[in-house]
Amino acid sequence: MPRKQTAGKYKIKTHKATSKRFRLTGSGMLVRTKIGKSHLRRRTSKRTKALFAEMLPVKGRGIVKTVHRLAPYLKKAH
Repeated sequence: MPRKQTAGKYKIKTHKATSKRFRLTGSGMLVRTKIGKSHLRRRTSKRTKALFAEMLPVKGRGIVKTVHRLAPYLKKAH
């Protein structure tokens, strides 16, 4: 049985590091996490650690364009 022909569109591989660093909000805005969240946090105050939880909107149009190119199937946060 022959294979079914596709429409001719290509699937683009997602850049995994980009997809882990950025999220889309419900309104479609691109947000990123703050740096310094992962390790060496024992001496950091609780208040500072709590501030790390905030997501920051990405402002530069060029960066937004680059992220959309690297992660074309970026999903909105649930």
